[in-house]
Amino acid sequence: MTKSPRAVAQEALRLAQESLPPYSSARSRKDFTQHQLFAVLALKTFLKVDYRGVVAVLKDFAELRDDLALKKVPHYSTICYAEGRLLKGGASSTSSKAPSRPQPKAA
Repeated sequence: MTKSPRAVAQEALRLAQESLPPYSSARSRKDFTQHQLFAVLALKTFLKVDYRGVVAVLKDFAELRDDLALKKVPHYSTICYAEGRLLKGGASSTSSKAPSRPQPKAA
C-alpha cells in the first residue's frame, strides 16, 4: 500500500492502458485519453477530494501532470462525464440510490 499520489496515478495509468481503449469514440476530441481520465479518477478517490479538488491538485503539481502526460488540466465536468462513462453499469461511490433487494420467491 502506498501513500504517494504519484505512485497511485502511475499505477492507475498503467492498468488503464492494459484494459481500456484510448478513446471512447472514434469522433472523440482526443484532448484526453480514457487512460488519463481513469488515472485522474483514481487520484480523486485516493486524495478524497471532489472533481474541482482534483483539478486544483493537478494545476498545482506539475509532476502529476507529467506522470499522466497531461498537456492541460481537464475541466471538472470532463472528469465527471468520464466517471459516468467508465463506471457505467457499476455503482458510483457518490450514488445515493439504495441497492435493490431481491424479491422473495413464491412457493
